[in-house]
This record gives sequence, C-alpha cells and structure tokens, in this order.
Amino acid sequence: MKVAKFGGSSVANAEQLTKVGNIIRSDDNRKFIVVSAPGKRFSGDIKMTDMLIALGTAYHNGEAYEENLSSVKNRFSEIIEELKIDLSVLEEIEHSIKSALSVEGPLESRMDAIKAIGEDSSAKILSAYLTDQGLPAFYINPQEAGIIVSNEPGNAQILPESFDKIYSLHEKEGILVIPGFFGYSKEGNLVTFSRGGSDITGSIIAAGVKAEMYENFTDVDSVYTVNPTIVMNPKEITILTYKEMRELSYAGFSVFHDEALIPAFREKIPVCIKNTNNPEAPGTLIVAEKEASEKCVVGIASDTGFCSLYVSKFLMNREIGFGRKLLNIFEDEGISFEHAPSGIDDMSVIFRDNKFTAEKENSIVNRIKEELYVDTVSIHRDLAVIMVVGEGLVNTIGVAEKATSAFAKANVNIEMINQGSSEVSMMFGINASDIEKAIQSLYTSFFE
Repeated sequence: MKVAKFGGSSVANAEQLTKVGNIIRSDDNRKFIVVSAPGKRFSGDIKMTDMLIALGTAYHNGEAYEENLSSVKNRFSEIIEELKIDLSVLEEIEHSIKSALSVEGPLESRMDAIKAIGEDSSAKILSAYLTDQGLPAFYINPQEAGIIVSNEPGNAQILPESFDKIYSLHEKEGILVIPGFFGYSKEGNLVTFSRGGSDITGSIIAAGVKAEMYENFTDVDSVYTVNPTIVMNPKEITILTYKEMRELSYAGFSVFHDEALIPAFREKIPVCIKNTNNPEAPGTLIVAEKEASEKCVVGIASDTGFCSLYVSKFLMNREIGFGRKLLNIFEDEGISFEHAPSGIDDMSVIFRDNKFTAEKENSIVNRIKEELYVDTVSIHRDLAVIMVVGEGLVNTIGVAEKATSAFAKANVNIEMINQGSSEVSMMFGINASDIEKAIQSLYTSFFE
C-alpha cells in the first residue's frame, strides 16, 4: 500500500490534475493521496498560497480585498470548469473562504485557516475528479484523518497520539484524498505546518498507515547531485539514505521540505521522488540504509544567506563554561544558531542572516564584550554554506583533500570548515559571491 503526495506544480491546473488522475489509476496500491495547493502554472505566475496570504492580509488590514478574493475564486473556477466536474465543489470552496475570513481570535489563527484553503480545495477538486472518472475516491479532512498537532500557528508539530488514529484509515474503502499542510489541535483549531508542509503531511500519513512506499511527485525526474541551475545537466542520484537527504535538504536542495522525512525515517519507510510529467522515470529512492560505495559522495548542496560571529579570547580553552555563556546570550536574544566550529582561543557561530538582524547584532556584540571580556568580536555577512554529503564520508580517505583542492583550483578562499559533528557531511563557508565557481569546481572533482 502506497502514499502518494502531489506537489503544487502537479495540481497547478486541470491539465496537471488529469496527469495525477492517470498516475493514481495506473497503480491500485496508491490508496492514500496527499495534495498541495495549486502552484505556478508558468514562470511569473503566483502560487495559490501567496494569493491567499495577500487576501488574508488585505482583509485583516481593512483594505480593499475584493480583487484578491475574485482572483482566488477564478483560479479554482477555471480548474473545475476545465475538469468538467460538478460546480457544487466551487460553492463549497467559496463557503470555506468565507468561513476562514470570519475566524475569530488572533490573526495567526485566521491566517492559518485562510492559507489552508489551497490544499483543502485541491483535495476536494481531485476527489471529485477521480469520482467523476469512475474511481472510488473520497475527500478526507485532516481532522477526520487523525492529524492532531500542537497549537502553534504556522509551525505545528505532529503529536504522538495521531499515528494510532491515522492507522485506522485502513478501515475506510476506496482512494482517500487528504489535504496537506495542516492539522487540528486538541482544542479543534486548524493549525498549519511551516511553509512547504504538505511534504510533512505525506510523511506523517505514510508513517501512520505503515505504507510500503511513500511517493513524492514533483516536477523533476530525480534528485540531482548538484543544483542544475549552477551546473548544466548534472548527474542524477538513484539512491540516497535519509541522513544524506536531510543534509542536502538543509543546505539548499529544494525538492524536499527539510523536516518532511522525519516520520517516514522513524518507521523506515522508503521514499521515492518521482516526476508527475514523466511518471515512468525511476526517480530517486530514499532509504534507511544502503550498501557502502567507494564513491561515497552523493551530492553537493549549497545555500546563501548566512553570517558568522567570530570571537577570540586568549586561553579560552581553559575557561570553564565559556561556550555555554556565549550561547546563552544568543538564547536570551531569541536566536538559534546553525554551526559552531571552535579552536583553542577562538570560536565562530554561524547564523541565518534573517535571524541575526542589525538590531540584534549591536545588542549581542555589546553583551559579549561586557560579559565575556573577549579580545576580539567581529561579524562577517554575505556567507554561503556548501555541504559535501555522503554516507561513510568521515571514514573515506582523501575526501577533504579533494574538496579543498577544488576550492583552490577555483581560486576560492575557504572561510571555515566544519566536519567533526557529522558523519555524512563536510561543511565549508565561503563568500557568497564565489558560490557558483566553487560548486562547479567541486562537481568536476567529485563527479567527472
């Protein structure tokens, strides 16, 4: 029994939904279907979730929102008319929009209800279309499915008691179509996962029903060894482990939401990334374990938008509690860090740029000087992080040498290296302006 999740590009319009219907029909094992909100139909188009956010914001601010509302309705109306399904589905969607706009309580709760309309409507449309095509399909609301989450608007976490409830979906007949991206709190409030959370829903359903496979349909044939916008026609990855995919997702691979695999990982359910537009392609298989290979590096991921805080103090290594005191300052300021490589007398802490704002910077630097009596403290912005990823990397001789040689050949200076904390990745920090030539050189060294 399989769980199949279809992303925004797969449900963007009637043509794509027709392909989805054919994929579901082609395999009787695809019993549980999870869908995203309609994505972009073409370059420059607007995703449905963004349209709904604009609608909710205008409504909340007391601004004219009729045009936003009309755009949302027209988008759904176009899909429904082209699929030739009953117009009662559109009436139901319009009722859902009206109900979401009238949700009482904090703004976050109303916005969650509004944002969830995209996925909820996709599920209603797809189930109606499948039924119209003679398939026994049923729309299942996440509350009915048993998706119980923490009451954290925009950042819901699945609660453990959900999985027993989700398993009971086996008792239902037919193809079950479930909207992604949201669940319900114990109090009965609709709460969304973080952006891109439909992948999380798919993984949760797969874990809950103990599926034999979780298929994630998107718009690429597979995961590539490197960003195809940086390297032309990069090699495809046929098989990955969960750990490898987690590292790649963190460092810029956009195929998967970086939290999405956790439920499937815990149940050791294999995940296959496939292309809605080319469903016959084998895709990329993600598994708990795989056989060791001499070529342990499977991918090179990268991301920009980082900054580092560098602290130096003579005899830092002898000062008990220095690292704890430094990190406590960040905790007090409400900032999470990404990496913290250190030396004998110095330490660097890496942050996402959008978390370490200019306002926070001034406060933190002053506190470090006043409370820790350091010799030097400095900030370096416009950093990029590059991850060389592969199981067995830490035990393979020559990987670090090959990577650093690639940076040297590209005339790129390495600002920092961090490997010790991970068995499957090696992290490099460089100036963001050098990222393309660094990636191209690394790709040549490891894959050509």
